[in-house]
Amino acid sequence: MTQLRVVQTRSPIGGTSRQRDTLRTLGLRHIGDESIRPDDPTVRGMIRAVTHLVSVSEVDSS
Repeated sequence: MTQLRVVQTRSPIGGTSRQRDTLRTLGLRHIGDESIRPDDPTVRGMIRAVTHLVSVSEVDSS
């Protein structure tokens, strides 16, 4: 199963509270924080909501 490595690259200052909540749900609190999440539609939707604040790469979990 593939997983996604999500890294916060920009600050959520000036964004909506919903975007800040989405970052926190992804496990990101500060610039440079990274989180490994499963590649499923729920996580993809969260990433799409904050795509301008994060960078994403695939990680092979085998």
